[in-house]
Amino acid sequence: MKITYIFHSGFAVETGTSVLVFDYWKDPASVIPAILSSGKRIYVFSSHFHEDHFSREIFSWRDSRHSIRPDDRRSGITYILSKDILKHGRARREEADVWLAKGGFWDDGNIKVAAAGSNDSGVSWIVTAEGRRIFHAGDLNNWYARFLTDDFQGGLVRSTETGKMVDPAREEKLYLGELKDIRKVADSFDIVMFPVDGRIGNGYTKGARQFISMFGVSLFIPMHFSTSGFASSWRMKEFTDAAGIPFWSIGREGESIVLPDPSGMAL
Repeated sequence: MKITYIFHSGFAVETGTSVLVFDYWKDPASVIPAILSSGKRIYVFSSHFHEDHFSREIFSWRDSRHSIRPDDRRSGITYILSKDILKHGRARREEADVWLAKGGFWDDGNIKVAAAGSNDSGVSWIVTAEGRRIFHAGDLNNWYARFLTDDFQGGLVRSTETGKMVDPAREEKLYLGELKDIRKVADSFDIVMFPVDGRIGNGYTKGARQFISMFGVSLFIPMHFSTSGFASSWRMKEFTDAAGIPFWSIGREGESIVLPDPSGMAL
């Protein structure tokens, strides 16, 4: 299995027969053309409607692939999208093959997909492929962790991102509630892609730390750090090292790692 970092929260996970593309936004290293020219089945996932997780560009891939492989009538691409993308009018129903909300499942005999929840928008993804269980968090995270200091007395604070008043303690409770719901589906993952976003401020690794404390994780991959930078995501390695969890210190767009077999990951 080969994993390639595309950008922000976008990844391509290549198996022996398929390529799974998660939360495509931009492709500064031109990863996608090689995927489209391959003969493998492509599954495209978008966890929610935010522009940094969903781009309508993905729908052009079907025509691009058909021009490359005109003998393939269906283009070999399956679009699996969160229903909130439909709700917000970012796509038409017929443009995707599968629409899922939290609690939804889909299985085509090649991969199995479960849509788990998010405390932000849309869903997180649990995908089983070639005997490995993969988790992509989407925007699931403890986004207001910086306010939850030891001296926090409760109450509302203003979000610098949205301008809205939020209750950090309530938001954390919602986040932890989603983790509990995910544990009802799976309690361990071979691969986890999870936000480590320095824009949160102090404690920006807290959500990821809470996740690895509740689940077995064989490989942790940071994401959602395009604004704060690659080095900011490496802060999480201290905590994965302490837990004995391999960590991918991504250093550039287009970088890849290969996991040779399920029993022994070599980074």
